[in-house]
Amino acid sequence: MYDILIKEGIIVDFEKNQTLIGDIGINRNKITFVGQCSSPAKKVIDASGKVVSPGFIDIHMHEEKVKKAKNIDPYDIANYMILMGVTTGIAGNCGDNYQGIRDFLNFIDRNGSPINYMTFVGQNYLRNIVGIEDRYRRATSHQIDKMKQLILEGIFDIGAVGISFGLEYSPGVTFEEIIELCESVGKEDILLAAHYRKDANKGVESIRELINISKITGKPMQISHIGSCVGFGNMKEGLNEIEKAIAKGVDIAADCYPYNAFSTRIGSAVFDEGCFENWGAEYEDILLTEEPYKGVRCSEKIFHRVRREQPDMLVVAFAMNEAEILEAIKAPFVYVASDGLYNKGQGHPRGAGTFPKVIGKYVRDDKELDFIDALKKMTKLPANRLGLKNKGEIKEGMDADIVIFDFNSIRDCSTFEKPTLPPKGIEYVLVNGSIAVEKNKIVNKRLGKAVRRNNS
Repeated sequence: MYDILIKEGIIVDFEKNQTLIGDIGINRNKITFVGQCSSPAKKVIDASGKVVSPGFIDIHMHEEKVKKAKNIDPYDIANYMILMGVTTGIAGNCGDNYQGIRDFLNFIDRNGSPINYMTFVGQNYLRNIVGIEDRYRRATSHQIDKMKQLILEGIFDIGAVGISFGLEYSPGVTFEEIIELCESVGKEDILLAAHYRKDANKGVESIRELINISKITGKPMQISHIGSCVGFGNMKEGLNEIEKAIAKGVDIAADCYPYNAFSTRIGSAVFDEGCFENWGAEYEDILLTEEPYKGVRCSEKIFHRVRREQPDMLVVAFAMNEAEILEAIKAPFVYVASDGLYNKGQGHPRGAGTFPKVIGKYVRDDKELDFIDALKKMTKLPANRLGLKNKGEIKEGMDADIVIFDFNSIRDCSTFEKPTLPPKGIEYVLVNGSIAVEKNKIVNKRLGKAVRRNNS
C-alpha cells in the first residue's frame, strides 16, 4: 500500500523530452512507483488533466532571519515560495547570510520549514564577521585568512553548497580576494554564485570578470539574476560572452526572474552616485514599498531622505527592458529563479509569482517558451547544478517533492502594489512525500528539511 497515490497525471519525462499520462506511488519521502497502478493507497490524489511536475528548485532566493518566538511564524519568504510550487530554495545568495549558516540549518533540523533549504556561505557576511564594517574598504591579509577558515568550516563541516559573492554591494572586494577565497577549498567540487560588480553599461565587463574567476579557479560559476545585470540594452552582448566562454569549456550558467524591475535595499551601494545615469532611469522609476512612503514613487528629495533615514527599505527600480528579460530566460544556460526577498511582507512580486508567471505567461499565453524546456529550467537543471541527485525529476527513487498544477489556469497574481498575493492554479504541493499545499492553501508548513552539500 502506498502512502500517497497520484492518479492519471501529466508527467514530464525529461530524458525522452515528452509527456505521458501515469500514476505515481509514494512511500515515506520517496517516489517508489511511476506507471499504471491499481494498488491501494492511504491517500489518492486525482490528477487527471493536471501536470505533475518535480517541485520547483529556486537556485537564487534570500532566506529570512529565523528565530522562534511565541505566536510568531519564523518564516516569511518561504511561506510564499511553497505556495508557488517551490519545494527547495537556495539561501545565502548575493554574498548575504542573515544568520550563521550552522544556526540556520540547525533551526530547520529542529523546527522544520515550509520548504527544503540549502545555503551558500556569503562573502559579504564573512567580511562583517571579520570586522570589515566599511563596504568600500579592502580586506587585510589577516582578515582574508580568517575568512578562509570560515569558508572551510562552512563547506566541509556545515555543508554549504559553495561560496556566494555580492560584489556590487561590497565595492571594496578585490579580484585577488575572490580568487584567494575560492582557492582555499582546493580542488573540492563547490559551486560559486555571484551578484556582479556593476550592471547596465558596465554589466558585460562584470560578466567577463565572473567568467575569468571561473576560468582561474576551475569552479563552476552561477551568474545571479542576469536580467538585472544586462537587461538595460546589453543582454545580447552579455549572453554572447557566456556562450563564448561555455564553448571554450568554462562552466558558466545564470538565472533570471521574469520581471523588468529589480529590488534591493535603498541604502545599498547599488544606489551610489551615478546609478541613474548608468541605467538611463529617473528618480520617479523607484517605487518605495514601506510606510510612510508605501506605494510612493521617488522624487530626488524623497530618495535621499529615505536612503539616509530608512536604508533597509526594499525598493523597486523599473529600469530593465522586458524583451531582454525574455531573451535571457530563453537562453539554454539560464535557469528560472526568483531572487525572492521580503521585508515584513513588502517587496517585489517575484517572491510569490516567478514560477507561475513563466509557465502561465511565457509558455501558455505568449508561446515564447517550450513547456518541457521551461520546466527543466525550474527543476532538473538547477538540481544538477546544485548536486541534488535525488531531486528534479519524477522517477522511482527520487525525493517526493512534487507540484501538481493546472496548465490552463496557472498564473501569477502578485503585483507591485500587492507583492505577496499567491498564484492561481497550484492544486497540490508535496514536500518530502507529504502534502504541504492543497487547493492553493498551506496545510502543513513544517515538512521541509535542511539539505547539506553531498547529502541530498
